[in-house]
Amino acid sequence: MARIQLPSPDAMTPEQAEVCAEVISGPRGRVPTPMIAWLRNPELARRAQKLGELLRFSTTIEPHLSEMAILVCGRHWTSHVEWAAHKAIALKAGLDPKIIDDIAARRTPVFSEKRAQVIYDVASTLLATGRLSDVLYGRAIEVLGERALAELVAILGYYCLAALTLNAFELGLPGGVAPELDDPAFANAAPST
Repeated sequence: MARIQLPSPDAMTPEQAEVCAEVISGPRGRVPTPMIAWLRNPELARRAQKLGELLRFSTTIEPHLSEMAILVCGRHWTSHVEWAAHKAIALKAGLDPKIIDDIAARRTPVFSEKRAQVIYDVASTLLATGRLSDVLYGRAIEVLGERALAELVAILGYYCLAALTLNAFELGLPGGVAPELDDPAFANAAPST
């Protein structure tokens, strides 16, 4: 159950309503789920969703590879909503379902394209260690170039923000929808007080 809700239109401040109208009129066409929390600070919501819009729709990274990086992030944080939303987008963009299954199972996928391999390696390494070795950095620059690497790092940072927001506020899956990702960290956890 979500800890907070999207304010009803009549309960929104003028600033909140303005931000919602902006995002609905943009390429997303709807209020993204993390924005439910960000709306508590309308300027945060405006700036965060604008960054997300740029990273989702206006980078040099091919959509299926951008979505793959988002899935690596969603899996890292076991963000069920991020995973479910971006799995559907990734499939529509043409990402191989086997790669998606491997990421969900925390297996390293086998790639046929060099860009996919490098994007996966950068994403998984940065999320696991917070750093890139000189060798991986050099390979990323050679295969992706500086601009795409900067975009990839920004995508990962933004989707970490989104995943943590979704997880902290328990925003997400509608009732009756089972999460797709296993979450062994919480399997035996006692309820917090």
